[in-house]
Amino acid sequence: MAAGALNRRTETGIPRVAMVQGEIPAHQLAAVYDPMINLILQGSKSMTVGERTLHYDPATYFVMSVELPAVGKVHPASDGAPYLAVSLTLDPAVLAPLLADLPEPGEPHAGGAFSVAAITPELMDAWVRLLRLMRQPQDIAALAPAYEREILYRVLQGPHGAMLRAIAMPDSALARVQRAIGWIRREFATSLRVETLAEKAAMSPSSFHRHFKAATALSPLQYQKRVRLMQARMLMVAHGASVTGAAFEVGYESATQFSREYARLFGLPPARDTARIAAHARGNSM
Repeated sequence: MAAGALNRRTETGIPRVAMVQGEIPAHQLAAVYDPMINLILQGSKSMTVGERTLHYDPATYFVMSVELPAVGKVHPASDGAPYLAVSLTLDPAVLAPLLADLPEPGEPHAGGAFSVAAITPELMDAWVRLLRLMRQPQDIAALAPAYEREILYRVLQGPHGAMLRAIAMPDSALARVQRAIGWIRREFATSLRVETLAEKAAMSPSSFHRHFKAATALSPLQYQKRVRLMQARMLMVAHGASVTGAAFEVGYESATQFSREYARLFGLPPARDTARIAAHARGNSM
């Protein structure tokens, strides 16, 4: 199943399914992640969102139901086999019709938008059949939608079910938080007021703040700050922007404040961090 996977996200030819193998540069694992189901086939991974860190391996799977700025770290297997994982990007249009075929969950959704659960034989079987289509591309159009629906169905039946159900229901608190997240992602460089976000989410400011923090492990302002810093890092690494230029581009008014908050998140000031990333890239290209 590892055929075609590289040390970066690699599309598989199956809609919404990607694969990654090997050591991944740390700066590529600090990103705003799309809603997804992530399954590790070899090795292990940790994912940190806010102050919460979750660990998972081939015995478990990870679900993220909203866009979250997170920091990941991957490890090879104990026998030295390279890290290998696949992900399925969540599509509400595929998810929503499945809800009609499922009973109402016994427990209401607790509010979180990411968690880890034990893999079941039924869920793994659906994944195996989906991934086998990489070797049978002529069958993808006909069979991939059915296997994707089965994966989602199995997840909806498990511990993540209430969370996925909530994001697919437009009036749920989690879906309202997701709408506010969408606005932050689009307008991250502008000044943010929690009252404006709460209005967009059709909640009171206090209720919105509580639900946002429960879902993302971050306050709305912390979320915006993480998005700004990750975007600035991309501008400097991928586009050669200066520290000051990147700071102003993502909405900071003070390059000093930007550098201080950047170092707090990434462990080094911007110039030293980007120099380290460039040196690592040069070493890998030799």
